[in-house]
Amino acid sequence: MPETRTSSPERLTSERPRRRPPLTHVPLSRTPLPELDLTAGPWPGAFERVGELTLHVRRTHGDAPAASATAVYVHGLGGSSTNWTDLGRLLAPHAAGHALDLPGFGASEPMDGFTFSLSAHAEVLGDYLAEHTDAPVHLVGNSMGGAISMLVAAHRPELVRTLTLISPAVPDLRPDPRRLSDPRLALAYLPVIGKRARRELAAMTPRQRAEQVIRLCFADPSSFPAHRFDEVIEEHSARVSYEWAERAMARSTMEIFRTWFTRGAGSLWAVAPRISAPTLVVWGTEDRVISVRKAPRTARLIPRARLLVLPRTGHVAQMERPTTVAKAVLGMWESVEAGHW
Repeated sequence: MPETRTSSPERLTSERPRRRPPLTHVPLSRTPLPELDLTAGPWPGAFERVGELTLHVRRTHGDAPAASATAVYVHGLGGSSTNWTDLGRLLAPHAAGHALDLPGFGASEPMDGFTFSLSAHAEVLGDYLAEHTDAPVHLVGNSMGGAISMLVAAHRPELVRTLTLISPAVPDLRPDPRRLSDPRLALAYLPVIGKRARRELAAMTPRQRAEQVIRLCFADPSSFPAHRFDEVIEEHSARVSYEWAERAMARSTMEIFRTWFTRGAGSLWAVAPRISAPTLVVWGTEDRVISVRKAPRTARLIPRARLLVLPRTGHVAQMERPTTVAKAVLGMWESVEAGHW
């Protein structure tokens, strides 16, 4: 397990009430977790209505005592509810888990006219929390799902008990070719010249697409479990049959870029200070998608946030370092309950 800087509850208690705890002092829970089973398949899923939408949602088994807490997991761009298989099971004894397929991803078909903006996704997520959970919940988001979760926490704070952001898609406009596992991705959504790139990418096999995603998101692609690789291939194969899948990917990508160029109140940097929930920010040092250099600013802007940076970790820490992330998330939950966060 990577070394991390931690602080004990005793140290946190001794601090002055109005003094913010050190940004990188994240308590890791000492509560035993279930044994990590990398052979386990995805959680069972079902379709649930949210307004005019039908969302596909996976749920962990009800291990939490008397369903005392609920955790809701929100995937990133191109991901799905299966991105939370390990983390959700590790935390299941403490919180019943709901993992959503956002509209246009996984098995959730978007309704006609859905804009795929971050705010549109956030409205769907907020409505789901209000209609299908005993909110407030522990909200956990990765990448695009992290940005969406930030919007919900800022605009509908009554729904969020704690917030965990894993490499959230905050504005990152640095030119870094490492973030592209295929140079054609840089051209795919540009006018005119993007048409050929999209055609070539569409011709890739599900296996090639799965390999591309893993190379981009994992610091060490060779560590990705073989049977999980088969699951990713199966998901990409299924998406080929969804006529809305490519549109959802393209539009959501453009909407993220649009948000990055937004200034003023609509910027994610302006949204962050409005988040009142206790927040854990997790980042991998080898993140090729959103630079770890954005991590300190993200954590500083959120009033009750602390930062955990994991070495030798990429963009999906919940998949690459599930046990460490679970200990950090549970450590936050326990600290919040004890009044130490």
